[in-house]
This record gives sequence, structure tokens and C-alpha cells, in this order.
Amino acid sequence: MIVGVKGKIAYKEPAFVHVDVQGIVYEVFISLQTFSALGKDEVSLFTSQIIREDASLLFGFMDMNEKKMFARLIKINGVGPKVAMAICSTYTPSQFATVINNKDLNGVKKVPGIGPKGAGRILVELAGFDTELIESGDGSPNATLAFAQAREALEALGFKKDKISKALTACEGDDTAALVKGALKLLQTV
Repeated sequence: MIVGVKGKIAYKEPAFVHVDVQGIVYEVFISLQTFSALGKDEVSLFTSQIIREDASLLFGFMDMNEKKMFARLIKINGVGPKVAMAICSTYTPSQFATVINNKDLNGVKKVPGIGPKGAGRILVELAGFDTELIESGDGSPNATLAFAQAREALEALGFKKDKISKALTACEGDDTAALVKGALKLLQTV
């Protein structure tokens, strides 16, 4: 299983990039989010490899949360790699967490290739996944710890978990005090 590719960019388009890894060139399918983050010469991508009867495909991501989102999406019945990449191209992981948290059916239908039935199935299957995306945040241990501590503090004050997740999603800050303060302002207006 290939879990990462690091090398020189031989060729790139919005849907894929050719990465030269010491003389071997890999074709890696990417989202528009990853395409916009690519540099000119070197690239390091987290990859997800899908092996089928007729192909071995690599899907690459600059952000580990985007890879987690892709991996979770392709487990849903009726959502293949193309649709999962369309979702990754339309939303960043934090934006998609907000869509899931708000149960925004129209937000999911906005993605090319997803109709009302598929959008409903995706929202049902991903219930609770928004918290996982938010918790992993930028991947730094401090951000994850601050988020967890803020959630515990708000739960101790008697707020419900779904309202806490929604409020913390909207808050900015990397320390517990800032997250709690921002969430309290939002929770008191609800």
C-alpha cells in the first residue's frame, strides 16, 4: 500500500499530478484544494491507493484531514472515488464538517454528481464525523487538546453536545480559554 509520495512535479493539471520519484513517475489524482496548494517543483502528498481489477489508482492530498475525509466518504455505499474527490474539491474538511453538522442537504447537493437521495445518504452515514474532522483540526496536538478541554468545560456547564460542536466549529482560537469564551458567546445567543 502506497501511503505517501514525495518527489518532483513532472506535470500537473487540476485533476491530477505526475510525481517523479527517483525516476519512477506516478500519476496521482488530486482535488482542487490540493491543486491550489501545490508548489512548482517539489511535492509531498499523503496518498490513498485503490486497487481494482483493471487499475491501481493513487489519490493524493496535501492535508491529512482531507485524506481522512476521502477515506470515510468512499466507505459509503454509492460514493466512489470520483464523487469523493468532487466533495474534496468543493469543500475543505472544516467546511464539510460544518455542512455535516448543520445537516445541510442543499450544501451536499451542490457537489457535482450528487442528487437528493445521495445527499441524504451521505448526511446519515456521516452523522458524528464532523466532530472527528474538527477534533483533528490542523493536526497539531495543542489544537486537539484545546478543543477537547473546551468541549469538556462546556459540557460541565450543562450545554448539549450537538450545540457545543456547532459553536466550537464557528470559533477561532488555539487555546482553551479563547475557544470557551467564543463558544459561550454563541451559545448564549441560541
